[in-house]
Amino acid sequence: MKGSKLVEMYKDGNIVVPLYIFKKYKEFNITLNEFIFLMYLCNKGNQILFDPNGFSNELNIELEEIMEMVSDLGEKNLLKVEVVKSEKKVMEEIIQLDDFYNKLSLITMDDINSSKQDSSNNNVFEIIEKEFGRTLSPIEFEIIQAWLDNGISQELVIEALKEATFNGVSNLRYIDKILYEWGKDGVKTKMDVEKRKQKRKKNIQKDEEKDLDLDIMEWDWFDEEE
Repeated sequence: MKGSKLVEMYKDGNIVVPLYIFKKYKEFNITLNEFIFLMYLCNKGNQILFDPNGFSNELNIELEEIMEMVSDLGEKNLLKVEVVKSEKKVMEEIIQLDDFYNKLSLITMDDINSSKQDSSNNNVFEIIEKEFGRTLSPIEFEIIQAWLDNGISQELVIEALKEATFNGVSNLRYIDKILYEWGKDGVKTKMDVEKRKQKRKKNIQKDEEKDLDLDIMEWDWFDEEE
């Protein structure tokens, strides 16, 4: 089996693989053997001399298999073999793993952002519970989570909660109706909510001014003078 020696070396503790990276290796779109070989290279430090024969002897893997893995990892943009001039002014082939580390960094940042989003979502539940003055039921949790899963931001949910509270209503059905109406009007952010409120306020003022004008026009000025 190709690269089976790599798995044996990993199990024996000869290749150190951080648990976090091990859990994420599938996101690199590589096989387990390719991943362990990549970790073998990482364990050798920053400046890795490209020595296929040395890798083959150290890992007890055929040279052809070593070259195939190097080629596959190169095509997947996880390593590069570059020619550089050493301190002794000798041209050497060096394996660069910068692309792997950059991709790992992006995956890590995505995890951090997801963790922050989960934490923020938990705050939404807590805010609603505090406003309702009670613990949410499992069904209510599912309804709120469905809003979030459907792309409604926690910010908008909180704004809908404020709207419901202002109108003296404390139930998710009413909040869901608010979110539905906002969705039809293209309201997606807190700023959109404020713009909508201002627009409604102006429309109410216009209606009041229109009614006032009609009252003035309908007033019987002659009878008033008599």
